[in-house]
Amino acid sequence: MRPESEDDLSHLIRSASAPLSPIGGGTRLQPGEGAGERLNVSGLRGVVLYEPAALTLVVRAGTPLAEVQATLAAEGQMLGFEPDARPGSTIGGVVAANASGPRRVQVGACRDALIGVRYVNGQGEVVKNGGRVMKNVTGYDLVKLMAGSRGRLGVLTEVALKTAPMPPCSATLALPGLDALGAVAALTSALTGPFDVSGAAWLPGQGALIRIEGLEGSVSIRSRALTERLSSFGEVAEGDGTSWSQMVPTAAEGDLWRIVCRPSEAPALLATLPQPLAVDWGGSLIWVALSAGEAPNLPAWSGHATRVTGAEPMTLPVPNPVVARLNASIGERFDPRRIFAS
Repeated sequence: MRPESEDDLSHLIRSASAPLSPIGGGTRLQPGEGAGERLNVSGLRGVVLYEPAALTLVVRAGTPLAEVQATLAAEGQMLGFEPDARPGSTIGGVVAANASGPRRVQVGACRDALIGVRYVNGQGEVVKNGGRVMKNVTGYDLVKLMAGSRGRLGVLTEVALKTAPMPPCSATLALPGLDALGAVAALTSALTGPFDVSGAAWLPGQGALIRIEGLEGSVSIRSRALTERLSSFGEVAEGDGTSWSQMVPTAAEGDLWRIVCRPSEAPALLATLPQPLAVDWGGSLIWVALSAGEAPNLPAWSGHATRVTGAEPMTLPVPNPVVARLNASIGERFDPRRIFAS
């Protein structure tokens, strides 16, 4: 099914008698998702409103991410949260997944840039944040709920986002001699100083990477000061600025896992894992490949781990009963017929 308008989408949802799986480009599906009848929203595309001076963009959810980025680039702007540009990805899929890249450490996630939504709920009703609000969800922050909801609460049709100016200058510093475990201390040192770091990560073969952006003179001064601070951790070299697009890796073999933690917990987790494919946000995000079907054996930590590719869905630790009940209650209010259950 491929609706060409919001009205078509609303009608299809109202008349549905079996589970539906909303999908745009299908580039961010995880294990267990997409099992229902595919509801392809790629027909809902196009820029509704763009005001560069106000740093505001309103765009239909099925619009390709590449098209959105090209529109912004023509005005010297960007999506500050830096989503990974997968071929075929749509802006609705980015929001539904709360997809956020290395610059999240500085400017926040996709949900922090999201200022408005339109979506169709499980009863076929069109809901707009700031406009008509469903009585049975009064009090919820609809924008924050829809960001990262992965199509389980409704089908996004339109999103409003804050944009950001492209930085005029960028510099990447590298400590190639550090392994993932040793990189965490260096990344933490960079992030806790007065350097306004916009990326702090580690990649195999490249070591620790730190990015600084802004006006050319400011970048030069901060780069020199940061190089001096990091010299105690090893040799500091000029890094590859294109590396920041590689922070969402692929697993050549086995299953890809995404592990989120506090940076202070990263060393203990890294000590129990095989060499990661990437470490981002100064140690808060670890990407690792494990044998197919295998789950990570991790010490107690405050975050969570999600299997991103593979045959079976799995998230660790299992949500406690209170959280599970809250999630079920929210799902019931947005989608009482469980149309988006798959």
